[in-house]
Amino acid sequence: MTGSEAFETCIGAGGLVLFPADTVYGLACDPENRFAVERLYLLKRRSRDKPSAVMFFGLGDALAALPELGDRTRHAMSRVMPGAVSVLVPNPAGRFALACGDDVSTLGVRVVSLPLLAGVPRPVLQSSANRAGGPDPRRLEDVPPLLRAAVDLVIDGGVLPGTPSTVIDLRRYEEEGEWSLVRAGAVGERELTEALHWPYHFDASTYTQDIRTDVAAYDVLQDEVARATGHGLGRILDLGTGTGETARRVLARHPDASLIGIDENAQMLAAARSALPPERVKLCAGRIEEPLPEGPFDLVTSALCVHHLDGQGKAELFARVRDVLVPGGLFVMGDVVVPDDPAAASTPLTPGYDRPSPLADQLGWLVDAGLSPAVTWQDGDLAVVAAQRV
Repeated sequence: MTGSEAFETCIGAGGLVLFPADTVYGLACDPENRFAVERLYLLKRRSRDKPSAVMFFGLGDALAALPELGDRTRHAMSRVMPGAVSVLVPNPAGRFALACGDDVSTLGVRVVSLPLLAGVPRPVLQSSANRAGGPDPRRLEDVPPLLRAAVDLVIDGGVLPGTPSTVIDLRRYEEEGEWSLVRAGAVGERELTEALHWPYHFDASTYTQDIRTDVAAYDVLQDEVARATGHGLGRILDLGTGTGETARRVLARHPDASLIGIDENAQMLAAARSALPPERVKLCAGRIEEPLPEGPFDLVTSALCVHHLDGQGKAELFARVRDVLVPGGLFVMGDVVVPDDPAAASTPLTPGYDRPSPLADQLGWLVDAGLSPAVTWQDGDLAVVAAQRV
């Protein structure tokens, strides 16, 4: 019998399992078996009014078990799971009530990817294998001896990372796009901000209106990006295509050009697809942190996208851009920068998600990447840079 088969058999029989999660050792039982749940709580000396998470071994299983969740919440979960993250979600149907403590309207959910337990189809109620308030065990021998002796199955997974999952609250995400950090853990707040801010706040149906409200010079910036590309180029790559504003203006200046656009937001790409000529444009889902589409390209463009990367991320992107450009090819970037005078900063920023850098730093990273940059336009904390492959 494999480890996953033994695990499932024990849980199905109402037993308790001591098992290695992706963070620390945990206790697991059938979340619908009252006797098993009460036994787990008793062993931990945990008050029954305290909630525990329901753990799934596949994201699809979790989403199927919670049909009441809205599309935005489901999408948010898919961006952070599986992984070392626990989420609090609304539970209007009162599912897995034994795991909810004294608030059945809220459910804690974990989705893990554990090769040792791959294929387990059933969810489990899980809690760390310690006494309530005790240290989180990263080795089997760190689990209190009484707990080890009292469970029905012990699975040894060796030494684990030892940092518990990060807990986030998604109960207001569906309607308001808001989430909060409940407990710091294995996944950092910056990474979560990147995953959870973008899909909600950049709504294709309102983006153009919203961005013009936030960035008064938005149209000027877009026009300056297009102007800096020159005339008569052939193959273009557009980074962070969004609703297609940059691509539309650049294509108008290069009537014989074709364009590949990438963006991670499917809704935005759908809007761009309806606005751009399909015979000239290919749009792809992708992130600028990942390998770029295969070149060579005569021109690479980007508007209001690169500032989401930190300094190292920008430098790495510039090197990848250089690699996909033809010799003498051009990279034109219009974006938010950190101005020399702090009073010139007027663009609203989201901490942890928007990370503009000083213009001088970016010019240096472009040079280091093998590009020759020149500032073609600047207004306050906005700038356009044209950088040619050396």
